Amino acid sequence: MVLGVDSATQVAAAAIVDDKQLVAELFFNTRKNHSQRLLPMIAALLAETGVELADLDGLAVSLGPGSFTGLRIGLATVKGLAQAAGKPLVGIPTLDALAWNAWGVPGLICPVIQARRLEVYTALFRWQEGELCRLTPYQAVDPDSLVSLLKSCTTPVYFLGDGVAPYWEVWQQLGSRAHFLPPPNNLSRAAPVAILGGERLRTGRPDDLSRLKPLYLRPAPAERQAR
Repeated sequence: MVLGVDSATQVAAAAIVDDKQLVAELFFNTRKNHSQRLLPMIAALLAETGVELADLDGLAVSLGPGSFTGLRIGLATVKGLAQAAGKPLVGIPTLDALAWNAWGVPGLICPVIQARRLEVYTALFRWQEGELCRLTPYQAVDPDSLVSLLKSCTTPVYFLGDGVAPYWEVWQQLGSRAHFLPPPNNLSRAAPVAILGGERLRTGRPDDLSRLKPLYLRPAPAERQAR
C-alpha cells in the first residue's frame, strides 16, 4: 500500500494505491497554495480511508520537473511523513507519471508541462510490451523546436499536460497526427505516482531520504541570481 503525492504543477493530488488498485484519490486543479492545502489533503485522505501511516508500505512523491516552489513543498512534506513513520520513500519523475495517464496508446506519448521562458518540460515515451519506455532525456524546450523534431516522425503523437492548451496552435502543426487526452487524463495525478512508486518498492529500490532532491532541469531563480 503506497501513498502518492503530486504538487509539481498547480495540481495538488494525493492517492492511496494498494497492489495497483486505486483505493482513493483527492485531486484539485486550482491555484491555491500547496503549502496550505497539501497536508490537510493527505490527512483527509487517510481519515476517509481509515489508513494510518503505519499501515503503508511506503510513500512516493512527484520529483519534477515543474514548479520550483511546488516541488519543494511536496518533497519536504512527504519526506517529513516518511521519516516520522519510518517508511521508505520513492521519487518519481513528473513526466513519467504524466505519461502513464496515456495507458496503452499506439504511438508516441508527449507530456508537456509549462515552464518559464515560453518553454515546456517534456520527454518522449512509448508503450512497449506493456512497459512505459522513455525514449528521450528530460528537457526544457520551446514548443516550436519540439514540433520540428516530431515532424520527422511518422507515428501518431499523443499530447497531455498543462502545456497543451497554451500552445494549442503549435501542436496543431502536426495535423491529423496530433492527438489529445481527455480531461481526466490530461493533467498530473497522484495515482500513477503511487503505482510507479509501488513498482520501485516491490523491487527493493527506495531512494535515500537524505539525498533525494527535486528534478529541476534548470537552476532555481535564486541560484541564477546568485551566479
